[in-house]
Amino acid sequence: MARVDYYNDPNAPKANSIAVAVSAFIQDDEGRILMIRRTDNDLYAIPGGQLELGETLAQAAVREVQEETGIECEITGVVGLYSNPNHVIAYDDGEVRQEFSICFRARRISGELSTSAESKEVLWKSEHELKTLNIHPSIMLRLSHALSSRETFFS
Repeated sequence: MARVDYYNDPNAPKANSIAVAVSAFIQDDEGRILMIRRTDNDLYAIPGGQLELGETLAQAAVREVQEETGIECEITGVVGLYSNPNHVIAYDDGEVRQEFSICFRARRISGELSTSAESKEVLWKSEHELKTLNIHPSIMLRLSHALSSRETFFS
């Protein structure tokens, strides 16, 4: 399913749903950040997705990381909580979702990089290399928060 992210866009469609989403910020031993290139909008992002019935937020983040990247991880903290009503995501089925996302900090346990139906590319990138990637502003906000010294962010 294709999607378009609208961020502080006065011409954005009006939200008609909200769903709980999770993402995970993971660095390797060299400090590089685990990134994916999404299949639904061709943008680079940290791995993540929607909470499913019967799982905790942390379980959802671990599952999404494994599904999208092949990496097994464990949650170690929270980067931030994101609920900006000026960030909506329009899907080609007519759903327009208001952002509500929890970004976790996580640690790689094992696994090898692999793509999925949701990730056409999976890679480790240094903080400096992030500038070369096409990353949505909402993901850049999470990355800047995760890389800062502050413990938790709310927006």
